[in-house]
Amino acid sequence: MKKLSFLPAILLSCIGYLGLATLAHASTLEDIQKRGELRIAVQTQGPPFSMIDKNGVRTGSSVELAKLMAQEMGVKPVFLDLDWDGLLPALISGKADLLAADMTPTLARAMKVAFTKPFMYVGPVVAAKEGTKFNSTEACKAAGARIAVLFGSTGEKLAKTVFAKGEIKSYKGGGTLLLDAVKTGQADCLLNDSSAVAGQVTGYPKGTFKVMPGMLAKEPLAYATRYDSLDLLTWMNLFIDQTTLDGRLEQNLDYWVNSTKWKEAH
Repeated sequence: MKKLSFLPAILLSCIGYLGLATLAHASTLEDIQKRGELRIAVQTQGPPFSMIDKNGVRTGSSVELAKLMAQEMGVKPVFLDLDWDGLLPALISGKADLLAADMTPTLARAMKVAFTKPFMYVGPVVAAKEGTKFNSTEACKAAGARIAVLFGSTGEKLAKTVFAKGEIKSYKGGGTLLLDAVKTGQADCLLNDSSAVAGQVTGYPKGTFKVMPGMLAKEPLAYATRYDSLDLLTWMNLFIDQTTLDGRLEQNLDYWVNSTKWKEAH
């Protein structure tokens, strides 16, 4: 009977521990409100999702949606400008509350961070300099062809399969690095997300690049936070639902991603 008498104490202890754990995991939104800031990891130059425009203003599809998140929370958005390979470390280390970029939620990445539901779908495309022999995806598959990809991207992994006979050249950073590599002859072709390529080629004279038709795969894009911020993850998913229903998400994507309307103003 003495042994049984210990059970209520043990149960109470367990319940108390679980309660404290739940409170700890549910404190991210409260912390954001207390500090009055939402810290967002974004890519330094990755139009049309994130960029410093010609007016010196931080903007882009993901940036504007993150600003809207902060507005809905009643706090100030604070952006951490990072290269592509610095986004996940900034989030994991706690420097950022969330990651807002054109990132694909792979199983490997999901071992480290918690992704929201997809906010849109894209796919990798191939591009090359106009007027060269690399005028099709098949031509870029030639033995020895130099394929430019972003270091740490899903395109880097895919390229090794699609361009098995080629030389994969990984570039650390983001923005127009791949286009510049192809333009200057450092690479013959590039592989990157369709949305990124569509937004970035507009910064060059018309006819500089040939973007091959068709996507090599269909990939979701999602935002991310940490697994100890499940309250923020729930809120972000609700944000995606709400802005989908009221049309604000579609309006953002139509302006920034599905067209080049933003080019004149930014």
